[in-house]
Amino acid sequence: MKLINPNPFTTRPEIVGTFGVVASTHWIATAVGMGILERGGNAFDAAVATAFTLQVVEPHLCGPGGDVPLILHAVTRGKTEVICGQGSMPALATIPHYKGLGLDLIPGTGLLPACVPGTFDSYMLLLRDYGTMRLADVLTPAIGYWLNGHPLVERASATIATVADNFREHWPTSAAVFLPGSQVPKPASLFRNSAAGNAYARILEEAKAGGGGREAEIERARKVWSQGFVAEAIDRFYTRQEIMDVSGRRNKGVLRGDDMAKWQATVEAPLTYDYGRYTVCKAGPWSQAPVVLQQLALLKGFALDGADPTSADFIHTAVEASKLAFADREAFYGDPEFVDVPMRTLLSDAYNADRRKLIDPARASLDQRPGKVDGYGGVVKLRRADAVRLGVSASGAGEPTVGRVGQTSGDTVHFDIVDRDGNMISATPSGGWLQSSPVIPELGFPISTRGQMFWLEEGLPGSLAPGKRPRTTLTPTLAHRDGEPYMVWGSPGGDQQDQWITQLFLRHVHCDMNLQEAIDAPAWHSEHFPSSFWPRTARPGVLVLEGRVPDETVKELRRRGHEVEMNDDWSEGRLTAATRDDPWRKAAANPRGMQGYAAGR
Repeated sequence: MKLINPNPFTTRPEIVGTFGVVASTHWIATAVGMGILERGGNAFDAAVATAFTLQVVEPHLCGPGGDVPLILHAVTRGKTEVICGQGSMPALATIPHYKGLGLDLIPGTGLLPACVPGTFDSYMLLLRDYGTMRLADVLTPAIGYWLNGHPLVERASATIATVADNFREHWPTSAAVFLPGSQVPKPASLFRNSAAGNAYARILEEAKAGGGGREAEIERARKVWSQGFVAEAIDRFYTRQEIMDVSGRRNKGVLRGDDMAKWQATVEAPLTYDYGRYTVCKAGPWSQAPVVLQQLALLKGFALDGADPTSADFIHTAVEASKLAFADREAFYGDPEFVDVPMRTLLSDAYNADRRKLIDPARASLDQRPGKVDGYGGVVKLRRADAVRLGVSASGAGEPTVGRVGQTSGDTVHFDIVDRDGNMISATPSGGWLQSSPVIPELGFPISTRGQMFWLEEGLPGSLAPGKRPRTTLTPTLAHRDGEPYMVWGSPGGDQQDQWITQLFLRHVHCDMNLQEAIDAPAWHSEHFPSSFWPRTARPGVLVLEGRVPDETVKELRRRGHEVEMNDDWSEGRLTAATRDDPWRKAAANPRGMQGYAAGR
């Protein structure tokens, strides 16, 4: 492999300071988070304010009714922890119920794929146990942007346009919010969602009404959400309404107020993997997060130091490792409360030594090749994209990651924060997209449709069951270096998230790139394995490259058998990252889409 260019092209400076840094997928959210740090809040206070603001300014990518995993390191606790904000499936969500509706997949839109929305309770848990500020301090900026308006980003306007006819014909409650005057709001126009702003203002008012300290106030807010007017509004809508979804039929939902009342966010230890000087920390196999660790366990056997990250050797090796890791995701991952996932084996040296032999340096694999662990896993029937009709209805489907097949157009949001004391947090909020389910009129927002990630076949780790968490694609990351907490990073992108996350890490660790350079470098993604989203298809061997990948690399990858598709020059990923490298705090954000920014001092 060739040595990298010592002066790689970069679009922006890496942000460097000693006070603190915030990086997010939207400049307004970054500014809000930085404002909280300036007012004396810590990283976790800033995280909650940033997260609520992202719900306002990127409503096509996340919302109050969505889900979130968070990974953090609190200096006072001296340990890294994961907060699971992935809600579980309702009690009425059974395989026989969906089969009885004539379905072989859970629809990607409408009411049927709803699981318990987990974001609000997760942020309240974070604020109560790790933060220092009161609820009003972190919620007021978002309420202000909802009520007073914000400049609508181009992609939000474009997303509304794609579903405008469906809103007018089938989802009038969504039209009332997102089609003011029955028109698609123009990019950069001042956009308001007073219903959502008023709902959050009411939560704040009811939380403050009982008096007491900040913890008592936060606990009342949690109860208002899960047992008060929010849960009651969700219960009414999902019980009474029949809504058109991507199946082409009107269906009632199965989410109920009782499901809301019984669920709370939880805290757990991360899964970890040692990679040279680094210990990489991820959420468990209720998410796809361990595929990063599995990729690193495979790549550990290759000499990558000093590699050219745009070379055919580098890209081929990383892609072939990702195929093996994602094949194991399909075969083994699921909610550990329901499924025994053999993670110790999947990350073991012996297992990965055998799996590494499957990587042919001269030829791309076109097969799905999960590993074999006696007594574990299941076989997912492959649905090829070329055998599935993809002309979906105007209501859209799944996570909004694909504009045309092979072209990512963004989904989800992400942020990373490090404060002056060294507290660190990374989060990937998503779900509750405006285009995926109808707005609940009293609340002004829709509910997550992540239940579409379950299979309706019995006996698989990802088979549907009441109370089970869908295997989310959301996957923030934290790494220690030489035993000290060092880096937080992540990206929106559905199944592509843990491909781009791994690429950034490899460039930073092996190619001597700073955070901004590692984000800006030409990127790629594989579509070889089954998608996590409706209609759950795979495109074996397909590798999508940014247009900036060198021509000689493209030719060589094709020669090795990759089904190469070329994307736009700046089209892959929406990464952000931050590090703690005492005394410095550093951060960077993706220039793609001209929306994400880092700030700090």
